[in-house]
Amino acid sequence: MRFIHTSDWHLGQNFYGKNRAAEHQAFFDWLISTIQAEQVELLIVSGDIFDTAAPPSYARTLLNQFVIQLNQLGCQLLLLGGNHDSVAVLNENKNLYQALNTSLISQAANKQDSVNYQQQVQLITDKDGQASAIVVAVPYLRPRDLLSLETTDSEDPTDKNTTQNRLLPAIQQHYQQLYQIALAQQQQVATETNKTIPIIGTAHLTIVNAKVTDSVRDIYIGSLEAVPVEALPEFDYLAMGHIHQPQVIAKKQHIRYSGSPIAMSFDEAKQQKSVVLVDTNKYSTAGDQQAELQIKTLDIPCTQQMRQLKGDIQQVEHQLAELVELQQNIWLDIEISSDQYHSDLQQKLLSLTAESQLEILRVRRSKKVVQQKLSEKSVSLDELSPLDVFNQRVNNLDLPSEQLQALTQLFNLSHQQSLIPDNENS
Repeated sequence: MRFIHTSDWHLGQNFYGKNRAAEHQAFFDWLISTIQAEQVELLIVSGDIFDTAAPPSYARTLLNQFVIQLNQLGCQLLLLGGNHDSVAVLNENKNLYQALNTSLISQAANKQDSVNYQQQVQLITDKDGQASAIVVAVPYLRPRDLLSLETTDSEDPTDKNTTQNRLLPAIQQHYQQLYQIALAQQQQVATETNKTIPIIGTAHLTIVNAKVTDSVRDIYIGSLEAVPVEALPEFDYLAMGHIHQPQVIAKKQHIRYSGSPIAMSFDEAKQQKSVVLVDTNKYSTAGDQQAELQIKTLDIPCTQQMRQLKGDIQQVEHQLAELVELQQNIWLDIEISSDQYHSDLQQKLLSLTAESQLEILRVRRSKKVVQQKLSEKSVSLDELSPLDVFNQRVNNLDLPSEQLQALTQLFNLSHQQSLIPDNENS
């Protein structure tokens, strides 16, 4: 059997006022063609299907149409919720998707929810009905999903210290319990068919030392920012989501982030986006044969070019003139690295591209210049991030270093939690 691993679609993203529907549709068209050409029988989407907890109607339509197309191909689909996704929104079509050969897991379930708990371990069969793989299907793990049943009457599951001390062990326990179920299924299949099938894991979180980009919202669960890869079971393949840059983790080819299918921020513009194709056919028959998965990446065509231009005003004007000659539609992020920035600069730059297909979406001063202007109190609010405003405010306070550090940690935690959907049933 062959399956494709993808993640972080972020359907419905608003990118500096730009709609991404055409790019996502082009990706879906390419993905359908690829699944046909490669004879793929399973597609795994490791979280962040939508960009927001309340995705626009066109984003939901894109997903629904894709589910229908994939069902017509006879390809199974496994959708996993991410930190951007609303549990309630995903569950709206869960039963309908099930009738269309699609399994949706919006949130982690515990043993008391036996039906959904068992759904997190799925036996995957090929087109001939033969067992081909077992998937430990784990979505984004919310602390309340993991800690609610383990908290004593005297403990508050939302307390920072309680969450900090108990979350990583809870994550490990959740994975290990499911992995043991998968091992038992694997042994049963081996006994019945004389064939060993691989165990595939999924995760939507940050692994320690993973490379991130500007568009990735760090997952702060309590004060746990990243999980060591050693905390997760030894899956035959681990399909990761949340990080948008495709990458192999810890030099292990079977532990991967597939990355997002389109650039979600300007600093991703130079990345070659891809999906991961995994072939289990040569994994193993019974006995002493060495287990082997064939893994390769498939490059996704880019349908919307983006560029970052950096330099002083004269350098940027020269770069713009060169791009105009290309006669291509390119979205631009312009960073001015000198203090020549003025209020009508964006209008001036727009006039240089008026007769071209170039679209300037953002003009800003470099962070270095902004910090300098901050000290001179000559910077506009729209040039500042929430952290810049916070730092500027607390720097005016006469606080001991320990209090300043604690206040900064609290701000970071509160700010990151405010970016994570807090939906009903989540």
